[in-house]
Amino acid sequence: MTPALITAAYYLQGVILLYFLAINSTYTLLILFALKDIIRHSYLSTSSGARRLLTADAYYKPVSVIVPAYNEEAVISSSVRSLLNLHYPEFEIVVINDGSGDGTMARLKEDFKLGAYTKPVRLQVPHAAIKDIYVSADYPNLLVVDKENGGKADAINAGINISSYPLFCSIDADSMLEPDAVLKASKLFIEDDELIATGGIVRVMNGCRVKDGAVIDIELPKSALETIQVLEYTRAFLSGRTGWNFLKSLLIISGAFGVFRKDMVLAIKGYRKTVGEDMDLVMRLHMHCLDHRIPYKIFFVPDPVCWTQVPFTLKMLRRQRNRWHRGLIDCLINNRAMILNPKYGAVSLFGISYFLLVEALGPVIELLGYLSIPILYLAGLLNIRFVLLFVTVAVLWGISINIATIFLDTYNFRRYKKNRDILRLCFISVVEFLGYRQITLLERVRASFSFRETGWGTQKRQSH
Repeated sequence: MTPALITAAYYLQGVILLYFLAINSTYTLLILFALKDIIRHSYLSTSSGARRLLTADAYYKPVSVIVPAYNEEAVISSSVRSLLNLHYPEFEIVVINDGSGDGTMARLKEDFKLGAYTKPVRLQVPHAAIKDIYVSADYPNLLVVDKENGGKADAINAGINISSYPLFCSIDADSMLEPDAVLKASKLFIEDDELIATGGIVRVMNGCRVKDGAVIDIELPKSALETIQVLEYTRAFLSGRTGWNFLKSLLIISGAFGVFRKDMVLAIKGYRKTVGEDMDLVMRLHMHCLDHRIPYKIFFVPDPVCWTQVPFTLKMLRRQRNRWHRGLIDCLINNRAMILNPKYGAVSLFGISYFLLVEALGPVIELLGYLSIPILYLAGLLNIRFVLLFVTVAVLWGISINIATIFLDTYNFRRYKKNRDILRLCFISVVEFLGYRQITLLERVRASFSFRETGWGTQKRQSH
């Protein structure tokens, strides 16, 4: 080998190490920012404070809860029942049956005694044709819209047009809100006129016991695959989105649970049809407000809780992660004007840059790191000490980040009461690096080269 090739090989290893250090340093800083933000939030927002909105003389903004549903026969009734139990002064539930091919519509008609309802629809944002609108005989605040299939974004747009109130909450059909979740998420709109969107934490329902549309016993799932996702969700929401809160660069409000000012969403023509509609909406809200110099805030609130099902088979998980990554790339391309653009301030400098360099490009760079090891070894250019140092630091640092996240969650919220569940999460924080990470990495790499695919795919549901 020539000296130049040897030098290039060593530089490659150095670049990979620096990239790894930058990523993990970012994760560590996000945890520190999250800790400060959560402590601050615990002083400013309490359940008793939220419930003061329920007094007769309290001022509040009514909320429309929009539930897009496609082939959700197994879970739709439980989810709607949980929403009917919300603690909120005035709300409506708008379920959108987006051309389901199963018994979703029949289940809704049977369980909620739906009757025909004539409601004028103002076409403020585009969507596929509506076939019928129904209202429940038992629950006058429950509307069901039966429409042609158009995808999740299209279904939410239909719900926005049907909805009556100035705030709307979008929630996945396989999810359940805690009774005071909307109250906690929406009360900030009363306190701050500049707030245009907020989201709560999404937790994993798998393994929990559900009764009458409510999670009554919280436990970890039995399978390692589902338990690892509990760790992922906790890390993503508590250390990730809470950290971005601190930097005023929050780019994602989960499609599973978010509350928005309807006038602002209408101003950007509603949701765009994409597999990453939740991130795309938030990015376009940032862009719209900054372009028009509108004072605004977008928050993540760590205590309103939404429970959702996560994939329980490897096939379902791979399909989900492929879709998420395709959605990410599509959002970055569609909103590319924000990339490294000083006009968009901290959102561009921190949020957009992170999602481009770490989340979008990271899987390809990480895979190149894996592939470089055998190539350099066969070429006689592998620095064994470097590899051992890299692997040791990577795993130990990653485990430390996971343990810190578990501590952050346990110290502040303690959802999992049993010590064995906490210890199992700590053990899973090690197991994550032994195969699981590599499987999701390969799926994200595959998505990087097929991001133009628009297929959403279907997920199997377990009855609540």
